[in-house]
Amino acid sequence: MAATRVMVSVSSSSSLLFKAAATPLLKTNRLRPCFNTHNRLVSSNRFFTCRALYKPDFQIKEEGQPETLDYRVFFVDNSGGRFCSIELHVYTVQVSPWHDVPLHVGDGTFNFIVEIPKESSAKMEVATDEIYTPIKQDTKKGNLRYYPYNINWNYGLLPQTWEDPSLANPDVDGAFGDNDPVDVVEIGESHGKVGQLMKVKPLGCLAMIDEGELDWKIVAISLDDPRASLGTLMAIRDWFRDYKIPDGKPANKFGLGNKAANK
Repeated sequence: MAATRVMVSVSSSSSLLFKAAATPLLKTNRLRPCFNTHNRLVSSNRFFTCRALYKPDFQIKEEGQPETLDYRVFFVDNSGGRFCSIELHVYTVQVSPWHDVPLHVGDGTFNFIVEIPKESSAKMEVATDEIYTPIKQDTKKGNLRYYPYNINWNYGLLPQTWEDPSLANPDVDGAFGDNDPVDVVEIGESHGKVGQLMKVKPLGCLAMIDEGELDWKIVAISLDDPRASLGTLMAIRDWFRDYKIPDGKPANKFGLGNKAANK
């Protein structure tokens, strides 16, 4: 089965890399420090905080107007504090959706954070190069990015995961990881909201190769909506294969024989 390497945060001063089968969620491999406890950049400009909330209880704080360059969705600890500027020397309670929300829920289920709600086209994503990694709308050449058509499922990330750009995967055409969190396509009936936390069960995965980079798509379903089908998996593959064609780009490719893996 194809392998990949993923970063998983485990303390306030380190993160855990592990190598596992296609859905990269199982076997520990080695430690790689990347954070300190003062939310300052240490060894990589992609990592800022690493304080796991084992019982997450947070609220969403929006700044700016949706579909503008300044729009951000921050995650705030729901203990009663509010975000204040550093200049006021007041303790902040902001947290990172990527680094501070735990991955594992238990019993083979995982936390999933919605970036792009079902039936929308604005290309929202965690800002991996900004402190606290808020969710923002992606840009290209200074312009807000949109998919050419609505995405038919809730789309987002697995917290505390990372696709390693230094690891060539021999089972997926030697492609390297895309240096981002692992993506999730949640196929339930409900329409999520930007920043919503869902508990999901993985059903399979697709090994998309996007401009030479390996970009895993974990297909999952909310625990509140336990329905799925193989036809849905193939529809997801076709959507991600073709969405760049209207822009004049070639179709994306998939490894693993163009099929979905079940583990």
